[in-house]
Order: sequence, then structure tokens, then C-alpha cells
Amino acid sequence: MDGSTAPLASESRVVYALDFPHLDVARSSAHAVRDSIGMFKVGLELFVGAGPASVALGTDLGRPVFLDLKLHDIPETVERAVARASTLGARMLTVHASGGAAMLRRAVERAHKEGRGLEVVAVTVLTSLDWGDLAAIGMGGDLASHVELLARLAWSEGVRAFVCSAHEAARLRAALGPEATLITPGVRAAAESGSDDQKRTMSVGEAIAHGADWVVVGRPIRDATDPSATARTIAREADAAFAARHAK
Repeated sequence: MDGSTAPLASESRVVYALDFPHLDVARSSAHAVRDSIGMFKVGLELFVGAGPASVALGTDLGRPVFLDLKLHDIPETVERAVARASTLGARMLTVHASGGAAMLRRAVERAHKEGRGLEVVAVTVLTSLDWGDLAAIGMGGDLASHVELLARLAWSEGVRAFVCSAHEAARLRAALGPEATLITPGVRAAAESGSDDQKRTMSVGEAIAHGADWVVVGRPIRDATDPSATARTIAREADAAFAARHAK
């Protein structure tokens, strides 16, 4: 996917994270904001609770689904999981880049073999981690360099979409070029403060200005007094930043 092209089902650059324990609540929230959303993200909580029906929400609401399972296992297991995810109709599926070359290669090859349009997305370093966390697990050094190393590894195995912090988006855009699709979680509306358990955050507009193609937003919309209005505000901010970046 060329990072300069428009998103699949909507002009919105916003991915709404359906971080809910129950399908009916997720469906209600998704329906309320769908006009401002380009893609819905189904993560572990909802998928474990509702299974394939959670992915079917995308079909019901006319938006693609970003299945965020962050697979990290032996190559055979991940390949089989990719095959199953392909049958569900998900548009994107996350795997950990740190799973290694063989795992990444087999995931990409299986997605292509299935021929259902599923794209494998490599997660570099979680936005809940900082350099101190990496050092504590034996991965010392510069965090941004580690993100780039993992992204280049995944790129060499055929991955073309990546999850990274907005703080690393500019570096990955420069390293990988316009063909890469960059997805940044941990973003907030320009007027919002606080980062919850995210450590490497940035505003929506800043993230896109730094090179992101999609911004993942969950709690700022979910917990808003008026989720629909908040989603519209965030979508406008994202669209304006994207237009400004490509006008340069």
C-alpha cells in the first residue's frame, strides 16, 4: 500500500480502537462514530470475548477492520493464524517484528497466498515502553534505532505496514520511503493532555505531520462526553494535517 494514497473505506485517517469487553457495547460505540472513522481496530479484549463476530462488525458498518492481535510465536503457528485471520475478512493483522525473519516472511507469504486482501502489519516497539523498559529486558541503546532496526528487518521480509510511536514516524518514513504505511497509536487530540499508560505520545496533527498515515485513537473518543463530536474533531485535525503534509 502506498502511504500517499487515501484510506480504504473512508477519507478519514482515524482508526477507532474498539476497546470494549462486550460486542454489543462495541457495536453501539462504533455505530455512533462511524462517519468520522476510516477503520475500526479490534484488539485482544474484544476478540477474546467475541471471537470472529468482532471482525464482522466492519462489514456491518462499512469499514475495514484492523485486527490487532500482535502475534508472536513460532513461524508455523503464526502462519496458520494468518490463514485463519484471512478468512475472517480483516484488512490488517498485527504481528511483532521481534518475532524474527522467518516468522515475518511466512506471515506475509501466507497472507498473499490466501488472496483475501489481508495485510500483515509489523509492530516495532510498543508505545507503552520507553528506553528504560527496553534496558530492563536486555535491549539497551537508543530506542529509535531499535525501532528502525526492527522495521528494516520486517521490510526485508516483505512487510510494508508498521505500527510505531509518532516519535519514530519521521525516522521510519525517511528510512523506508513513501511505500511504507505507518500506523501510530498513543495519539491525542491537540487540546488533550495526559497519556494514560502510553509513554511516547503526540497529538493527532503532530503524528501525521511526522509521517503517519493512520492514527489509532481509543480512550479519547470512547471516554468523551460526546464521542461523536470528539471523533469529528479528531478526524478534522487528522485530515488537515495530512493535507498540509502533502501540500509541501
